[in-house]
Amino acid sequence: MTGQARYIAGIHSVRAALKHDAGQVEHIWFDVRRNDRRLGQLLSQARKLGLDLISSDKKELDRLVQGGRHQGVVARVRMAAAQSENALDSLLAELEEPPLLLVLDGVQDPHNLGACLRTADAAGVHAVIAPRDRAVGLTPVACKVASGAAESVPFIQVTNLSRTLRQLREACNLWVVGLAGEAPQSLYQTDLTGPLAVVMGSEEKGMRRLVREQCDVLVSLPMLGVVESLNVSVAAGITLFEAVRQRKP
Repeated sequence: MTGQARYIAGIHSVRAALKHDAGQVEHIWFDVRRNDRRLGQLLSQARKLGLDLISSDKKELDRLVQGGRHQGVVARVRMAAAQSENALDSLLAELEEPPLLLVLDGVQDPHNLGACLRTADAAGVHAVIAPRDRAVGLTPVACKVASGAAESVPFIQVTNLSRTLRQLREACNLWVVGLAGEAPQSLYQTDLTGPLAVVMGSEEKGMRRLVREQCDVLVSLPMLGVVESLNVSVAAGITLFEAVRQRKP
């Protein structure tokens, strides 16, 4: 699914869009006066993909990105849109391997959501699930930070997160692991090899009570320094890649 469009600027960002989901790129503006080998290679790739290239100049590109750094190229890209819980049922039914899901309970910062999506893509997560209310959605900032992962990883927004987890446990025999700093059990003592949902709480308050009650086990990350907790996207990355390590044949 796609939503509104956004502008992305710079050779690296536009190249990433062409690589991950060229079908979402609507137009590419480029500075005809710029003689740059990397830009030329990018435009050549875009032509092979049949994309709409628009000759422009620096002044117009500056206007499109409101003075941001563009390196002579700007693309208009259709933003990914959240999917409904109905899409989750069909997604899980089509899997030929144990599901790996990332559940974000009330993450508010679009930078954190984008980073979580990017990590989820790298770890092979099948879907990221979040509540529809009191949580950030796929904003332009989140999509930018995700660097293509907002298009590659299904983002599912649900009305009632604790109910969704209960239904998943019953329907998919899903093992729900929640991250909680006070939990006595370490992540590294936990079996993450089967059908799995990893639940991360919000930046300030952690998991809500009803969501916490749906977890089969609460685990913590060993903290050896003076810092009491990690950023939610960092904690998600550590947890997901421990699951990846355990699940490798």
